[in-house]
Amino acid sequence: MSEQSEVLFGNGPVTLPPGGPLYLQLKRWIEDAIERGTINPGDALPSERDLALRADVSRVTVRKAVQELVQDGVLVQRHGSGTFVAPQTQRVEQSLSQLTSFTEDMARRGMAVRAEWLDRGIYTPSPDETVILALGAGEDVARIARLRLTGDMPLAIERASLSASVLPRPQELGDSLYKYLDRFGNRPVRAIQRIRAANITEADAHLLQVPTGAAGLHIERISYLPTGRAIEFTRSIYRGDTYDFVAELRLGDANNTSKKK
Repeated sequence: MSEQSEVLFGNGPVTLPPGGPLYLQLKRWIEDAIERGTINPGDALPSERDLALRADVSRVTVRKAVQELVQDGVLVQRHGSGTFVAPQTQRVEQSLSQLTSFTEDMARRGMAVRAEWLDRGIYTPSPDETVILALGAGEDVARIARLRLTGDMPLAIERASLSASVLPRPQELGDSLYKYLDRFGNRPVRAIQRIRAANITEADAHLLQVPTGAAGLHIERISYLPTGRAIEFTRSIYRGDTYDFVAELRLGDANNTSKKK
């Protein structure tokens, strides 16, 4: 065992918590060590062989426990380097009661964000885009896709579609779509948003730096102008370990309620 591992885990045998298969016992022991601060984000785990000897279990058991923790996002594996405790992620709260851009929302929280462009182009619309955006015959659609990050940590992938007449040159778009639309009097004033749980696909997981199949939030939003015209159709995937969506709920008008009695 390495000197670092001895410091983190001590020299005595590992006492696994009772109950369930051995790999789940070992998994809980590692989770407890992280929760207690015995091992911290960025620390390396002992090798598979060392853990097996310390816990008196097979290397297959260690491998299964580690794989589950990697899938849960508790551990990360780096090719050629080993297995490490995953860095802690800062959770972000986003209100569901206000229509704001990602950039505006993060700025209110004092968080510096940036975007990496994945796509900016003009395309033939899909059937969904044609119907939702009420596109005319032969009308093209502008698609933009961005990876949103704070520091080096990816938060979300945003994929938005707009009529090409509204966004004829998507390559000129800056950090904020809504700021751009506002310049031409096309900023949306309301939206319908649907949120559902989703397992992140392999391609998106690679961009978001999470395991394939990790928990995520799929958000579909249709935004409207004051005239009622749909201006934006956005489909986004958010990391489930970084986002909390918050909605304020109020009881109905007490006066109206009493009148109905």
